[in-house]
Amino acid sequence: MMDLKETPAPAGEKDVFKSFELALAVKSNDPVNGEYHRLVLEAPEYLLARCQAGQFFHLLCPTANGETPYLRRPMSIYGFYPQKGELHFLYKLAGAGTRALASLTQGDRLNVLGPLGVPFTIEDGWQNLVLVARGVGLATLAPLALEARRLGRKMTAICSARHPDYLMSVDYFRELGADVITLTDAEGTSGVDNLERVIEELIAGGRADAFYTCGSNRILKLLQTIGARHGLPGQIALEQQMACGIGMCHCCVRTFQRGDKLLQLRVCREGPVFDMMEAVAW
Repeated sequence: MMDLKETPAPAGEKDVFKSFELALAVKSNDPVNGEYHRLVLEAPEYLLARCQAGQFFHLLCPTANGETPYLRRPMSIYGFYPQKGELHFLYKLAGAGTRALASLTQGDRLNVLGPLGVPFTIEDGWQNLVLVARGVGLATLAPLALEARRLGRKMTAICSARHPDYLMSVDYFRELGADVITLTDAEGTSGVDNLERVIEELIAGGRADAFYTCGSNRILKLLQTIGARHGLPGQIALEQQMACGIGMCHCCVRTFQRGDKLLQLRVCREGPVFDMMEAVAW
């Protein structure tokens, strides 16, 4: 394990932006199902101590099978375990970058930059958390569930996927004490109308103080509607194409509504976690 570079927080910015560039050894890299892999890296305690739920790393994908990914790939943290010295990522095989990641085997080294970005927060009054995500978006919420258990909060995890075989982290959420609700396209339960019904039942039962979600534009719009209807807050971790991952290139800028103003903010630097009500759905 080679410590290549330490990146301090810029003057005037929070220390949360302090990150490291490291070459970490691969411990395992195994399929989870037909579409997703879990990558486990050996990581030092000082790196893992800086990780927080919702943050991400910028991965320098290797050259593999004649493909040479040019840019790093942003990858949300699936798990960080100081006691085991492990950093976990969950990724879907989708293009040259993730195909290259899938070629890594035990003992290979992967250059990572992180942890990066603004993490999730759990306010004191949020005792009943509702986690809603689809597909690989569940990876971003897994560390949040671990933090919620540490704080003694109650959780409901609504996990959505195209097919039951592609549902992920269900057992993990249950192990952390969450009530798990699964919705799938194949079973005809993942539609917006049914998801709204499920969430409204949670609210009626006093089981929803705040929402957390990741990625899905359809889920974001629904949660914004429900949140406005009942005065419930929430946070979203946004997925966005990135080049530098540290706020220099402005490749990941998105529009946000803050009061009566439209703002252009960088997902990598001002996010990836934002107030759910401020994110502008497209």
